[in-house]
Amino acid sequence: MENRIALNDNLSLSRIVHGYWRLRDWNLSDDQLLKLIEQVLELGITSFDHADIYGNHTCEAYFGRALALKPELREKMELISKCGIKMATDYNPELDIKIYDYSTEYIIKQAETSLKNLGTDRLDLLLLHRPAPFFNPEEVAKAFDQLKSSGKVLNFGVSNFSPAQFDTLQSYLDMPLATNQVEISVSCLAHFENENTEYFLKHKIKPMAWSPLAGGAIFNPKTEKEQRLAAVLKTIAAALNTDIDQVMYAWLLKHPTGIMPIVGSQHIKRIKSAVDALKIELSLEQWYKIYIASKGEDLP
Repeated sequence: MENRIALNDNLSLSRIVHGYWRLRDWNLSDDQLLKLIEQVLELGITSFDHADIYGNHTCEAYFGRALALKPELREKMELISKCGIKMATDYNPELDIKIYDYSTEYIIKQAETSLKNLGTDRLDLLLLHRPAPFFNPEEVAKAFDQLKSSGKVLNFGVSNFSPAQFDTLQSYLDMPLATNQVEISVSCLAHFENENTEYFLKHKIKPMAWSPLAGGAIFNPKTEKEQRLAAVLKTIAAALNTDIDQVMYAWLLKHPTGIMPIVGSQHIKRIKSAVDALKIELSLEQWYKIYIASKGEDLP
C-alpha cells in the first residue's frame, strides 16, 4: 500500500498522520521533540496534525520551538491546523462558556496565530474544527479567500462535518474542500451509518480519522462490545502474526475511501507499528468479522 495519498492536485499527505493533541502531556524538551519529529519523518510520515486550542493554545508553539532548532525540516512536512472552537479559558477571558466562532475575523486571526506559533509562513491545510449551529458560510468563504490569496493557507477542509454541512459550505466556496477529519475506528461506525462514507466515495474525498484506536479501550475491554471486538481482533492478529493495534489500523487502511489514521503517540515504536500496518492485507471476510463484532449483529 502506498505511503502517500493525494487529496487534490495541489496536496498530498502521508497515509499515516502524526497528531499533537496530547503534546503538552508528553513532557519532552525541545531537543527531545525535535528528535521525535525527525524519527517520524524517517518513517515516511510527513503530515503533522495540530489545532489552535490543543494544550490550551500551547501545543503549536511547543512544536514551533522544536522546529526552529532545525527549520529546514519544514520543507519535508505538511502542517495541518484547525480553528473555530473558543474555550472558556484564560485565552478567552471574556467567555463564560465554550462557543464556536467562524467569523471572518476570527478564522484569519487564528490562522495567523497558528503560523506564528508554528514558526512557518504557510499552513498546508486548515480545517474548521467542528460544525456549528450558528454558522455563516459567507464569513468562512471570505476568510478562506483572503488566506488563500495571501499564501498563508494553501488548502482548506473541515472536521466532524456531515454530508449536508460539507455541501452547504462547499456551495459558497470557489475552491474544493480537501478533506473531512472525523472519528472512525473499529468501535466507531457512525460514518458508515450517516452516509458520510458514501459521500466520501461519491466526491472522492479522502477522510482523516481521529481516535483510530478507539481511545485505547480495546486494549482493556470492559463493555460487551469492547470484549467482542477484542476477541475477534486477537484471533485475526494471531492469524496474521501481528498485534491488534496493527489490525485496527489495517481495517481503516483497507477501506476504499482512503482513510488516513492520525496517530497521537510520542512513542516511536507505536508510531512505527501504525506505519507497518500499511503492509498488512486483511481479507474481506476478516474486515467484515471486525465490522460485525462492532455492530453486535450479522449483516441483514
